[in-house]
Amino acid sequence: MKKRRLRIGILGSGLMGGKLGTLFARAGHEVVFSYARSERKLERLARRARGRARAGTPAEAARNADALLLAVHWSRVDDVLSQAGDLSGQIVVSCSMPMNADDTGLVIGHTSSGAEQLAKKLQRALVVAAFGTVPSKVLASVFAAGESASWKSASIASRPPSPRTAARSAPPTACAT
Repeated sequence: MKKRRLRIGILGSGLMGGKLGTLFARAGHEVVFSYARSERKLERLARRARGRARAGTPAEAARNADALLLAVHWSRVDDVLSQAGDLSGQIVVSCSMPMNADDTGLVIGHTSSGAEQLAKKLQRALVVAAFGTVPSKVLASVFAAGESASWKSASIASRPPSPRTAARSAPPTACAT
């Protein structure tokens, strides 16, 4: 069975967007890195990611993408979305946490979530929240595992329990997803 190669647009090429985009590119997917403080950073990310990665604008990242990764600080969400253009029909995976400007508290999250607010802004897109509890530093170990011959056994051994198993073993006050 032939693997399907995806076109993934990265909207926000900081720590999370840069690392996840690199993982996607090294897995053989086409990746367009966008929205960084400098064009040089985007070009450097694309070069280091190897494969079918390149630098572009948010609009280029969104154009014909199978999925978009939204990985910007919450204060930058509106700006990057306006630069990306119409996202109708797009899958938008967000790891953007709804934090205030100095990252000391949530601006959304007591009665709603960042993903719910994004879904309201992007009513014709499919919005999914992911990676919100995974620090970018942890993703570095994925690179190391991918470089070794035993990466498959390491990834299988470290695979989290299934949602059904996690829900059965979670304490009564915990929320297993």
